[in-house]
Order: sequence, then structure tokens, then C-alpha cells
Amino acid sequence: MTSTSRVVHSDPDILGGTPVFVNTRVPIKTLLDYLEAGDSLDEFLDHFPSVSREQAMSTTGYAYAALELAKEMLTAYANSA
Repeated sequence: MTSTSRVVHSDPDILGGTPVFVNTRVPIKTLLDYLEAGDSLDEFLDHFPSVSREQAMSTTGYAYAALELAKEMLTAYANSA
């Protein structure tokens, strides 16, 4: 998997620090919004050609891993109560 520093960038001077794909002004959240709405990755890439397929695929992998970690933490918390 690609390093996050090559995929995601946050700079206060770019969209107020919103995490964006490196070398673009496309917020990461835009990809997640597309996927949540049921749009395909190809449709997102067609609408945002400045984002590479590698960047998009890496980002979805990181998002999935973060969700899995959150799920594990919530399960552990629920089981300890």
C-alpha cells in the first residue's frame, strides 16, 4: 500500500486544512461521499481526473482499516461494560 504522505495532504492554505489528495484540491471526503452514494470508483475518477487510481485505492484501503479498528474498539468497549 502507498504511504499516506504520498496520497493525503493537509495544509491550512488549501481548503482550510481539509485533507485532500496530494497535488490536488480534491477532498478525501468527496471520494467517500461518492462511494457512500453508490457511485463507482470509475465515476469518481472520471469527475476528478487529477486524482490517480492509485491514490483513490490507497485512500479507500486506509478508510476501511480505520473503520475496522473503530469496530474492534467499540466491540471491546461494549464487552467490558
